[in-house]
Amino acid sequence: MILITGGAGFIGSNLHAALAARGLEAVVVDRLRSDGKWRNLAKHPPDAVIAPDDLDGFLATRPPVEMVFHLGAVSQTTARDGDLVWASNVALSQRLWEWCAAHAVRFVYASSAATYGDGAAGFDDDSSLAYLRRLRPHNLYGWSKLAFDLWVARRRDERARLPPQWAGLKFFNVYGPNEYHKGSMISVVKVKYDEVAAGGAPRLFRSDRPGLADGDQRRDFIWVGDVVDVLLWLLDTPSAQGLFNVGTGTARTYLDLAHAVCRAMDRPETVSFIDVPEALRGQYQSFTEARLDRLRAAGYGAAFTPLEEGVRRYIQDHLRADPYR
Repeated sequence: MILITGGAGFIGSNLHAALAARGLEAVVVDRLRSDGKWRNLAKHPPDAVIAPDDLDGFLATRPPVEMVFHLGAVSQTTARDGDLVWASNVALSQRLWEWCAAHAVRFVYASSAATYGDGAAGFDDDSSLAYLRRLRPHNLYGWSKLAFDLWVARRRDERARLPPQWAGLKFFNVYGPNEYHKGSMISVVKVKYDEVAAGGAPRLFRSDRPGLADGDQRRDFIWVGDVVDVLLWLLDTPSAQGLFNVGTGTARTYLDLAHAVCRAMDRPETVSFIDVPEALRGQYQSFTEARLDRLRAAGYGAAFTPLEEGVRRYIQDHLRADPYR
């Protein structure tokens, strides 16, 4: 049995689809609520769906869990409730880690590229306490993810009991099917698709950095299928452990992304520019790029999907055909 927290969410449901294709038993921990999130699981109903409030009771029954993929979190970069974010992103993660360590269950968890803040300390997935303490996230979400990374590093350095395999994954800018419930946190690809589908030009933020041209802000955009491939590789490779970036290793401009959306929709490659919203000023990452040295050294050798191909697949195979995986 494989346990996926956040298993009805974006990355979690894509992972669950891949596990179902392998014929593996999976239990999802999530809230389906009434926003249509159940559709992420419609093609591959899990063996069980457990509410997060019931997780501790479920684990107390000593279920035969082989591996935990802990992907559930309060993931809004604009979140303000510090108590809720700590309880969901740090305290729950600690309890799951301790349970996995006590019962010899493999543990993979979602960290985030948001831990890097403005990138002043680089984008190195160094798990040393010295490096992690240099990071300055821009928001509560990124801070909570860093807090758990630091806790894990201390447990490791203190030689505390660890899960037999553990890995923390710093996801960069993921896009693809099953993200439709995410509201303001939905990927830029989907937002630009909606703008073009409505008859307009894709809108991009003007640069708020001196010397940086409008539209030349760069992010490491990664197709969700590539993220799932990394997760499956960890399932298949018990010896791989540590903190790993999960991006393509190549930053692309927002203009590149907007043009890729237009091409996939057979529309003119034109854009318009708007100011960065006040709420994002001072928090907006103008550059992210994953260093993949550690992931490659651990044995992950697959190529990553180029932005243009990932955008084409998303739009033509899902947004214009079957939205859900």
